[in-house]
Amino acid sequence: MTSREQHDRMANAIRFLSMDAVEKANSGHPGLPMGAADVVTVLFSKYLKFDPKAPHWPDRDRFVLSAGHGSMLLYSLLYLTGYEDMTIDEIRNFRQLGSKTAGHPEYGHATGIETTTGPLGQGLGNSVGFALAERKLAEEFGSDLQSHYTYVLAGDGCLMEGISQEAIALAGHLKLNKLILFWDNNSITIDGAVSLSDSTDQIARFKSVNWNTIEIDGHDPEAIAKAIEAAQKSDKPTLIAAKTVIGFGAPNKGGTHKVHGSPLGAEEIAATRKALDWPSEAFVIPDDVLKPWREAGSRGAAVRKEWEGRLAASSHKAEFERRFAGDLPKSFGPAIAEHKKKLAEAKASVATRKASEDVLEVINGVLPETLGGSADLTPSNNTKTSQMKSITPTDFSGRYMHYGIREHGMASAMNGIALHGGLIPYGGGFLIFSDYCRPPIRLASLMGIRVIHVLTHDSIGLGEDGPTHQPVEQMAALRAIPGLVMFRPADATETAECWQLALEAKTHPSGLALTRQNLIAARTEFTEDNLSAKGAYVLTGADDASVSIFAAGSEVEIALKASEMLAAKGVSVRVVSVPAVALFEQQSDAYKASVLGSAKVNIAVEAGVRQGWDRFIGNDGGFVGMHGFGASAPYKQLYEHFGITPEAVAELATKMLA
Repeated sequence: MTSREQHDRMANAIRFLSMDAVEKANSGHPGLPMGAADVVTVLFSKYLKFDPKAPHWPDRDRFVLSAGHGSMLLYSLLYLTGYEDMTIDEIRNFRQLGSKTAGHPEYGHATGIETTTGPLGQGLGNSVGFALAERKLAEEFGSDLQSHYTYVLAGDGCLMEGISQEAIALAGHLKLNKLILFWDNNSITIDGAVSLSDSTDQIARFKSVNWNTIEIDGHDPEAIAKAIEAAQKSDKPTLIAAKTVIGFGAPNKGGTHKVHGSPLGAEEIAATRKALDWPSEAFVIPDDVLKPWREAGSRGAAVRKEWEGRLAASSHKAEFERRFAGDLPKSFGPAIAEHKKKLAEAKASVATRKASEDVLEVINGVLPETLGGSADLTPSNNTKTSQMKSITPTDFSGRYMHYGIREHGMASAMNGIALHGGLIPYGGGFLIFSDYCRPPIRLASLMGIRVIHVLTHDSIGLGEDGPTHQPVEQMAALRAIPGLVMFRPADATETAECWQLALEAKTHPSGLALTRQNLIAARTEFTEDNLSAKGAYVLTGADDASVSIFAAGSEVEIALKASEMLAAKGVSVRVVSVPAVALFEQQSDAYKASVLGSAKVNIAVEAGVRQGWDRFIGNDGGFVGMHGFGASAPYKQLYEHFGITPEAVAELATKMLA
């Protein structure tokens, strides 16, 4: 068998596994795997540094399938190269409940899946984070321990999504030359030809943001190999525009939108088998094809063992292994406790965004793995501390990223950084602009990864910027995302506790909603326990109080003042601080019942919508908050204008008691 014949048969193995799996599932996307099979066959068999026997090897190359609908391409590769958990039965069970082969690749379902993709463009955004992490860690630990490429396969749809511009502009600016993007340029979308909706000159677009570009025939293995080798030598990130035929090999449907997202059908599959000279039955890979694929999978073992020898001899070994295990240093807990003691002594009135900066000063001093940043709001988010030198295109020794006005791209890149390992990313923005970040925040929650969003200016408390910048429904919307823990601390002590919880959580993302305005110290005594860890706790008052007031963030201060007013009238009140609804729901039924209490009157106070608070106050509870959009005025006037005041809370409680 000649080299070209072997390549063709190896690529055809991907094509037939993909079309047969889609056919059996009666759903899926066979077109991309069939069209891109030649590209990935060259990449995986000759260039990708990986070892299926050690799938979490920190110095492996990363392969990201941004066009996640073509998931059978990735699953086929994992099976063919010998990943132990990707069996032929998993391929047969494509898109079935409980299988590892979901409709779109899902991180954690099977080894070799580097990230969850499907929403187009997200994988491209993630890949910038992967490449950024590699560059940063190579600067820190040396190229002996970190020197690998990030390859991403994207389709026409990925490049149409707006996030693609944010991602490629950032990568080009940073000169992330170990990022190599394959564009599966098949000119087809679901509706038909790309020309129906787009006429972008993608080559010119990428060149304009400092990318190297190479155009090739995506079915020519020699051209693919030469392009990869050229890309590896570039001093810029590289776009390899691979012109392909969607559904390559299908004699009637190939090259059309009919092969994009539907099974080929038995008749067309039979015709394709004949056209590509593939007589094997469905899900059967001939030994002369499987053998070179498995050899490709074993190619990286020797390289990985050499790397393990370098790690064993490195002075960085212990720190490197700790960082990639995701463990925090033992000094972290005591450092937070000491900071809380100082806060209890000071009892300062401070905005929680400033309290966040203060605790970050402590955190960044003991955690070298934190990688901070902001979407061009550093002075407002207070996310840069004294340890944080800025990362630049020519200097990655710093620990602070200027993401630019790219909230979506920032959030997606942070997912890639977290997935890469060795770093804990946090990034700042205004809470209102969490809407721009929502898709990657949701994916971080789905994957269960440690990413921290610092979301300041969390209510009408930001004042004169007006309703375009005043979050009203954002907290409720973020709290609704399964797996995301949204913190809204009431003072500096809770802010420190919430940061501690966010950093200790390996298996979920977190958000911290922080104020622009100063808040009183709601907690004035030091407690070693992290009270915020329960999600909600009784701040003041007795269990048999007549009124329970539940509040979060800046409105805890309002609740405390209202309780004083009511107490002056002889009304017993308990105030419950609710820094994290999601954590409260994880507590025992007994604890939740003790916090909810049995007061005659239950009231919730938050400068946002009511949605979610009925969990605490019931349908007949009272609510003091927002019932529409905000307005432009100094923040104290706004609280009075919208009736979010201690007086309003006390008045409502009095009426409800009557």
